[in-house]
Amino acid sequence: MNIFKKLIALVVITMALVSCQFTETLVLNEDGTGTMAISMDLSEMMAFSGEMAQDSTFVKQDTVVSFKDLLEQKKDSIAQLPMAEQKRLKAMENYKMRMVTDPETNKMVIDIFTDFKNISEANDLMKGFEQSQNVIPGASSSTEEEKKDEPDVIGVSYSYAKGKFKRDAFIKDKAAHKTQVDSLKNAEAFMTGITYKVKYTFPRKIKKSSVEDATFSLDGKTLELQRSFVEYIKNPDILDIEVELEK
Repeated sequence: MNIFKKLIALVVITMALVSCQFTETLVLNEDGTGTMAISMDLSEMMAFSGEMAQDSTFVKQDTVVSFKDLLEQKKDSIAQLPMAEQKRLKAMENYKMRMVTDPETNKMVIDIFTDFKNISEANDLMKGFEQSQNVIPGASSSTEEEKKDEPDVIGVSYSYAKGKFKRDAFIKDKAAHKTQVDSLKNAEAFMTGITYKVKYTFPRKIKKSSVEDATFSLDGKTLELQRSFVEYIKNPDILDIEVELEK
């Protein structure tokens, strides 16, 4: 069961129109290095479901976990996995996860982030977000058979050269994408409050953008764009962005 399926399950359980937000954050430096993060805020969903409130492991915390350390701790068990799975986990070693939870306020925010030397390294960030459930103890409910059958559905390609930045989302597996979209039909009414936002900060002021309804910071270096999560799953192109920076 991938993160998309888990999200649908949580929404159906709540049986209410609740808000959940994915935020994709990028800070890009002049030399092409930077930081990329995916954040998922489940606070309102937790408040409605009440499921976590009954879980004794749901305690107040602000914890940062290094996947490199986790992979080292679990290297013996990882060595027993199929080679393809080992490679997928190995690709995560530069990721870190921050989890902030507070049962009193029903706060639950999960961030997966990484530094990169070249922005192309950030292309697999969402894959890292999904793979995190396979490394964090108790986080995965997938069977080994399910993991083998989970194709990558949506990919994102990032590029930056000569002051021009591009985010290009694309469907990697059309058949799997159709199945994913079809599975939305039973849960779509409960997912209207879920959004996907991108927030990109560049080293220089933005000269022009391909997106008319984006918002910009006062210094002109940060762009924000928000779309419905459901609509993004249906059509990843709605978050395609091209930016040209001032010289």
